[in-house]
Amino acid sequence: MSNMNKTRQRELTYWLKSQGAPAKRWLRLSTLLGLLSGLLIIGQAWLLATILHELIIKQLPRSELLHYFLLIIVTVILRALLVWLRERVGFIYGAAIRQRIRQQVLNRLEQLGPAWIQGKPTGSWATMILEQVEDMQEFYSRYQPQMMLAAIIPLLILAAVFPINWAAGLILFVTAPLIPLFMALVGIGAADANRRNFIALARLSGNFLDRLKGLDTLRLFHRGAAETEQIRLASEDFRARTMDVLKLAFLSSAVLEFFASVSIAVAAVYFGFSYLGELNFGSYGMPVTLFAGFLVLILAPEFFQPLRDLGTYYHAKAQAIGAAESLQTFLESEPNQSNGQDLYQLPACDNLTIQATNLIILSPDGKMLAGPLNFVLSPNQRIAIIGHSGAGKSSLLNLLLGFLPYQGSITINGIELNTLQPESWRKQLSWIGQNPHLPASTIRGNILLSDPQASEQALQQAIKRACVDEFLPLLPNGLETVIGDHAARLSVGQAQRIAVARALLSPCHLLLLDEPTASLDANSERLVMNTLKKAAMNQTTLLVTHRLENLDEYDQIWVMEHGNIVQQGDFATLSQSSGQFAVLMANRNAEV
Repeated sequence: MSNMNKTRQRELTYWLKSQGAPAKRWLRLSTLLGLLSGLLIIGQAWLLATILHELIIKQLPRSELLHYFLLIIVTVILRALLVWLRERVGFIYGAAIRQRIRQQVLNRLEQLGPAWIQGKPTGSWATMILEQVEDMQEFYSRYQPQMMLAAIIPLLILAAVFPINWAAGLILFVTAPLIPLFMALVGIGAADANRRNFIALARLSGNFLDRLKGLDTLRLFHRGAAETEQIRLASEDFRARTMDVLKLAFLSSAVLEFFASVSIAVAAVYFGFSYLGELNFGSYGMPVTLFAGFLVLILAPEFFQPLRDLGTYYHAKAQAIGAAESLQTFLESEPNQSNGQDLYQLPACDNLTIQATNLIILSPDGKMLAGPLNFVLSPNQRIAIIGHSGAGKSSLLNLLLGFLPYQGSITINGIELNTLQPESWRKQLSWIGQNPHLPASTIRGNILLSDPQASEQALQQAIKRACVDEFLPLLPNGLETVIGDHAARLSVGQAQRIAVARALLSPCHLLLLDEPTASLDANSERLVMNTLKKAAMNQTTLLVTHRLENLDEYDQIWVMEHGNIVQQGDFATLSQSSGQFAVLMANRNAEV
């Protein structure tokens, strides 16, 4: 894999800075606090040098220097307070940006939809949202403020040193550029190492989570030992990559410490020879005083400290750039649904007519899933779609939900689907899948997800229509019952009826049912299907199902095979004819 080039690194650095723009006031405040701390450092060094000079050279009693000691105590307390405030402000700055980036990622995932998300392992999304965003914290809270302070504080110290001793100021001035130079040389590969590390972590997370989900199947086929070895090898590869990153971090720190130590040593040697009378320059023709020596030697470590801190946080920059690559690519890639056209609101209407002409449904990466399809879905028409697994039934529903791209044409009341704003289109839909998702903590909260402003009367009506009222008295707190993680307190049938109530609460023009009874027992299936049959009388309905029972009440049955609609007609007509429907009926009768 080729190294990340300089142009790409600059692009990612610019992107990282642009993400921080809305919270820039916190960056300014952090820099200001650091600047005040730098001024206090100079004041503290001045006080210490004065005290030592007065005690050693002038031999003044300590009682006469009491005010200097009090000022040093005040300075130390103020510095500690400023450091605490700066840490706090930096954390707030980083946290605000991390929250903003996470929100962008979640909004983007919502926009792309589940069909696109399923193209990558769940672990890779967890890595992006958690680890990669989290690893940007120090770039914002520490590196960015330190960039400014690394330039400002050394200049302030030089401004304090040069009037006292120009030779010492020159030593600091000449040696200072060596630190960022060697820091840059050492850090050339750091961003690329971090990028490879994040890619490896995403793969490892996805690999481990997939194996965890399929643990029963792996054990059934005696693949446990082999998969354990594969996870061990992947973990070892990730460990080696992590150590490469740490080597760069330690190397850069060692280089910084070496050059800072050399510079301080040169300044100390200069003052030592000056006091011995061997060097008589640097103090503007005056003797080199003990005050000047102490001041410079106290300030010399502080002169290099901002640069050393920058070197420490330079690793945070490389880490952030490595994390930003996949985030920026993900957030700024063009959505494939709109094809770059302007998006329109769907005009208010009482009915929907959906027409497909040479419609080809594509996967997010452009692979053909179904088509070409030609059909007209009239207002209040009830359609049942049947066929074997992989025939394209769920792909058609995902397309209507706005989660898949397509070629050809599919119009809603004459308007092309991929030119509609997804939000305005999805307001016309209700969807019920085979696995109910109940993210809210209570039953009431889950039903109200479709319409948080619904009245109590509308809520009770939806509960009654979905037969939720049959099991509510059995729960400890009725509608306020906490259902637990993954609806652990409820049976699958109860959870599905809550999902049905949620769909019925919000009035819609198109009801999409994706095998809503696939996971239910016979009694729950009967209750749910009776509810859905009543609901289907009030709007256009598309039911995807493997089951052929109770289809005689639907206006049309579409039989799909290999991504095409191979038969259309009502139950009576298809039952009398040969073809794929007859094959499916024969298979069902054989199973019975």
